[in-house]
Amino acid sequence: MQKEQWLTRIRQTGIVPVLRAPSKQAGMQLAEAITAGGIDILEVTMTVPGAIEIIAQLRKEHPELLVGAGTVLDPETAHACIEEGAQFVVSPALNIATIEACLKAGVLIFPGALTPTEIVTAWQAGGDVIKVFPASAMGGASYLKSIKAPFPEIQLIPTGGVSLTTAKDFLAAGAIALGVGADLCDVNALSQGRSEKITELARAYRQIVAEARSAAS
Repeated sequence: MQKEQWLTRIRQTGIVPVLRAPSKQAGMQLAEAITAGGIDILEVTMTVPGAIEIIAQLRKEHPELLVGAGTVLDPETAHACIEEGAQFVVSPALNIATIEACLKAGVLIFPGALTPTEIVTAWQAGGDVIKVFPASAMGGASYLKSIKAPFPEIQLIPTGGVSLTTAKDFLAAGAIALGVGADLCDVNALSQGRSEKITELARAYRQIVAEARSAAS
């Protein structure tokens, strides 16, 4: 039941910020700026220094957030993140052992896949949602729409190339949510002391999701 509630949150919010930063401090600042814009989901990638510590801190200080671990390549890393409170695990590639570890732990798992064969394999192995990555390299929203046609039952989150310009098309193509990296997690704006720009971007993404959901209903 808890996993279903988390998945419902992800569908409702529609945006999964892929948080990458050069330091733990910058990571926390990005998180604060994004959540100030109304996004209540964060994916902390393992490429961020102190990533697991950030997950633990966010879960402790902001229990209202849904916090996940990204760029998880193996079950050992998945376990470490889950122990610190990660509620979902995301990988850029397909690793069956990682899927199995997350299923056993009772957290959401979003394995990465790109081709139709990989996507079906990831889904059949137990992936809750399949991360289509890198989505833009395969044609963006048009590719996602092509995948959804024969596999309407598979839930997809495109990542890679998602921007304010492409977000609407990805949602229209059938994405349940969007994995948004550098276009939202703007470390340059952060380093320039312009965290309000990140907050404004978060609000803009939320508005796009709201309009897409309204148009679809």
